[in-house]
Amino acid sequence: DGVGKTTFNQSISSLGRRGHMVLYGAASGAPDPISPGILGAGSLSLTRPGLGDYTVDRAELEKRAGDVLGWVSSGELKLRIGGEFPLSDASEAHRQLESRATTGKLLLIP
Repeated sequence: DGVGKTTFNQSISSLGRRGHMVLYGAASGAPDPISPGILGAGSLSLTRPGLGDYTVDRAELEKRAGDVLGWVSSGELKLRIGGEFPLSDASEAHRQLESRATTGKLLLIP
């Protein structure tokens, strides 16, 4: 769940037995606290990773970035490009993102 407050409870409710939820963002704000009993009802688990714990130094950051770029290059990881904009039209790209008029990634071309 990358949205947070507005979708958190629905995301937890959608989990099956022994389901695992990853909260990786809070675009709508931080979710309200939950009782551990909610997780215990289905042997659910919840984690909130922080990027800094996975890239503790420059070498690890470069290795992980290299892994991801390698997956993209090999086709193992496919990116959905939703649009391309000249850098001079960055404000239009932001408008489209804010209005949810796009899917996938938007590229700003210098």
